[in-house]
Amino acid sequence: MSTIICGADTEEIKDILKIRLSKKRYTHSLNVAEAAKMLAEKHGGDRDKCYLAGLVHDICKEIPVEEQLRMGVNSIVPLSPAEKAVPPLYHAAAGARYCEQVLHISDRDILMAVRFHTAARAEMSLTEEIIYLADLISEDRSYKDVGKMRKLASENIKKAMLEALCFSVSDVVSKGSLIPESTAQAYNYYAQMFRKD
Repeated sequence: MSTIICGADTEEIKDILKIRLSKKRYTHSLNVAEAAKMLAEKHGGDRDKCYLAGLVHDICKEIPVEEQLRMGVNSIVPLSPAEKAVPPLYHAAAGARYCEQVLHISDRDILMAVRFHTAARAEMSLTEEIIYLADLISEDRSYKDVGKMRKLASENIKKAMLEALCFSVSDVVSKGSLIPESTAQAYNYYAQMFRKD
């Protein structure tokens, strides 16, 4: 039986994802949706909304990069200048556009969660934070400190955001790439919460 969330039929969306994504990326999307639902339960978020956002977060990850860019500049929040210089970031803005235009998802919280699941931003909603972290802690992730990140995300979502952003910023710097404006603002926003001075 299909589940309708925010006007979207989750079984139909899964069918669309199976067509649009590789098996590995489809499995990742299911895992992120489950992690998002778990984090929503822990932190008082909307389970159904977070599940749907997790499901669709990478819906444009594997389409041609030119198409991602075209969609990204017309997204709910268009790609910033720094994002335009980093093609792996295009899919988030493109995904938000696809969700709005093709899947007819009108819930701004879901659209913003898809839009900022890679770059983050200051003053993210709980749904946005949950999708950002669910993408990092999903069952298929196996990086060195994933266990620590899973524990922190379950215990304190704000501290987990700061930890994730510290990792993200240092990783980008080590690669000599550009830090999106919204990522720098997000880091400052969460760092401010935990300043000792």
